[in-house]
Amino acid sequence: MDYQGRFRRAALALNVPEDEISRFIKHLRLSIGLCGGSGGVPVGRFGGSPRLPVGRDRPSHRGNRLPFVFSVDCAKLPKVDGSGLPADGSLLFFLDHENDYGAGRVEGDRGYACVVYVPVGTGTAVAESPDSEFVGKQYDLSATLLAELPDWFPPHDEDEEDLSPFQRQLARDLEHDMPHLDELRSVAYDLWPPDEGLASTYIGGYVDDEVITSIAEQTLAGREKAGEIVIPMGKWYSHVEEEKHRLTSEWMSLACFPVADEFYSGSFVTRYDDLAAGRLDKAYSVTEFSE
Repeated sequence: MDYQGRFRRAALALNVPEDEISRFIKHLRLSIGLCGGSGGVPVGRFGGSPRLPVGRDRPSHRGNRLPFVFSVDCAKLPKVDGSGLPADGSLLFFLDHENDYGAGRVEGDRGYACVVYVPVGTGTAVAESPDSEFVGKQYDLSATLLAELPDWFPPHDEDEEDLSPFQRQLARDLEHDMPHLDELRSVAYDLWPPDEGLASTYIGGYVDDEVITSIAEQTLAGREKAGEIVIPMGKWYSHVEEEKHRLTSEWMSLACFPVADEFYSGSFVTRYDDLAAGRLDKAYSVTEFSE
């Protein structure tokens, strides 16, 4: 389905100028919410044992097999323009959440998490787990689309205090360029309403602010170490904000999901170009601890 075309037609019906609609679409992303028990058409499966290519061992690290979290059939997912997701085949997500959390955010030992792509037509077999290994409760996942906008977007009926000075300026510039911003936002959320707690797992969309901040800091630190740039100490924060804004167009959230332990949640983030090239080994895992 042409989701951008659908949005454009709905906005034009409200007499919003074409140029404003095009500017807004550049910031609008659609993520895929996955939920179980909804009775919808299954697009994936949470828990249970994974189906891996015949002859392929279950992913492991340091001698320990990685727990399987969930899988999706890419051909059954809603086709979102620019998402970078494979058109068909399956994506399988594995995560040892406790060890991954201990390995540190974004950098460090990345072996405790893994994304496996199984091309369509590949012969597969169930990768059985030993009795001692936890196998999550199995259930089918159905999909729905959700509209997402950047964190710095002008707050709707809210204070700007949660935004940084750089983000406030971005928001004010956007409001100046888009007099019909409220109408455009309403169209997006009418077509693809925000999640109301039904979905537990998400594919695509914007990277979490803390994660993209960490990536920006590491990128700048690496460039400083290589002698490419010199950032005065008092200017570090502003450079990070600008780098975050630049990186937002290059990175996406590949998946966010719960894990067996209720205090943890897992996610993978990736660059669009890495995903398009099938470089799933470049995806970063980020495990959060909520207690």
